Amino acid sequence: MPQIEKTATAAPHHRATGPARLRLTRNRAGDAASAPATPTLARSGRGATTNPGVRFETQQAVAVDDGWGSLDACFGDLPPLETTLIRDSSRTAIARNSSPDLGFDRSINPYRGCEHGCIYCFARPSHAYLGYSPGLDFETKLLFKPEIASLLAKELCRPSYEAKPITLGANTDPYQPIERRLQLTRQVLEVLRDFGHPVSIVTKSALVLRDLDILRDMAARGLAHVYLSITTLDPALARVMEPRASAPHLRLRAVAALKQAGVPVGVLSAPMIPGLNDVELEAIIAASAEAGASRAGYVMLRLPLELREMFEAWLHQHVPARAAHVLSLVRQVRGGALYDARFGQRFTGTGAYADLIAQRFQMASRRHGLNGGMAKLDVSQFHVPERFRATPASAKPEKQMSLF
Repeated sequence: MPQIEKTATAAPHHRATGPARLRLTRNRAGDAASAPATPTLARSGRGATTNPGVRFETQQAVAVDDGWGSLDACFGDLPPLETTLIRDSSRTAIARNSSPDLGFDRSINPYRGCEHGCIYCFARPSHAYLGYSPGLDFETKLLFKPEIASLLAKELCRPSYEAKPITLGANTDPYQPIERRLQLTRQVLEVLRDFGHPVSIVTKSALVLRDLDILRDMAARGLAHVYLSITTLDPALARVMEPRASAPHLRLRAVAALKQAGVPVGVLSAPMIPGLNDVELEAIIAASAEAGASRAGYVMLRLPLELREMFEAWLHQHVPARAAHVLSLVRQVRGGALYDARFGQRFTGTGAYADLIAQRFQMASRRHGLNGGMAKLDVSQFHVPERFRATPASAKPEKQMSLF
């Protein structure tokens, strides 16, 4: 776990008063059915409606009503939950993977946790490794890496480094709201541009247009392309499903602006949630093509670990009439469970309903000309700039004196 240092303080958690009590219980990871019902923690502008305990801890706190009906009063009028920024002292910038499901082997995440608050985000469970809940903590306790640009440059300067495309946004969004102030993603792009290093960006934010000057230059050299993730065209659904991401029409506008600037741009309909937003698949592809996208893709909803319980609670909070139907369809594409993590299946699902979505996607993408691939990013331009090669004489280590 990295060393962390708080740099801002969130508003204190709402404390229960009266007969309601907190009780410590043994934490049985993955046994959601054994936990007592928890009152909703839904807040304005936040995606999660719960804040489950950290699965690695042996105990969890559970709110218990002593019989006076006080839980509803205690949790019924919760104040807004502020965002806490936490300094991440990680000493590396590049994360590597060997997954056969991914088309890249390295990525950069300037932030851990994501203020967009997308309820379906597969990265939520990773927050538990830091000692935080995958629920509200994931979108309110954000770790940032202030030295990520210099760490990246240091790694790229290593003689053993071999350039391959790097993905920005593989885990959490590089253009989430705090990027507007911290500008860590822009600093990373400046390093990649100077090194002639190819990059692929995935985001739900129109803030990507702020860096159009860098992206235009890199794209002209075959070094950059961008994917906008568009899950729905319905602003009402987007508002509760991904509350702090850019509105759908702004993401489409960003697609058009990137296209006009000469930046290769694609759209990911990710995730497709059976019974909730999959009905929009064809409309999303059509709108993306009209905006100027050159490629489309989709990913089936993924619900690893705590996300299963969290997503079910969110459904009952925001779309209660459809909750049972959505969960039934999710099980149909996951072999009877809410998730199947096996390679080769976790992104697409299995079964008749999953096959139907795949066929619909293929037909729609062919109809609108979005079934091709992006131009391959160029790795041949990678080089270490002269200013990073030169080492001041005063910084060179002194030779060890002879013992004889």
